[in-house]
Amino acid sequence: MIIFGTRGYLYQLAVLTLVCGWCGNPAAHTLRKRVTKFTLFFVPLFPFSTKYATQCTFCGGEQKIPKEQAEQLLAQHVAAQDGNPFGQTQQHPGYAQDGQNPYQH
Repeated sequence: MIIFGTRGYLYQLAVLTLVCGWCGNPAAHTLRKRVTKFTLFFVPLFPFSTKYATQCTFCGGEQKIPKEQAEQLLAQHVAAQDGNPFGQTQQHPGYAQDGQNPYQH
């Protein structure tokens, strides 16, 4: 007896700020990649379907997008993150870098 089937995997690629096509609000959207793989004896062997979508965190509306658009959005997200890599703090007006309050003497 041979046991075969499919299994879906969902990857969150990025969180982007976009104007929602459903509700019209500028809100955070998750960029997701859904991969469906063929399995043999519960072992995933190869992907046979890959789909991309964005989901609005405000209204929950989901919009499927082509691979090219997903890659473009991901590239824009990575370019924006290069200016502020993880582990570095952002400069805020009114705050000293070493943690001291500039308004106290």
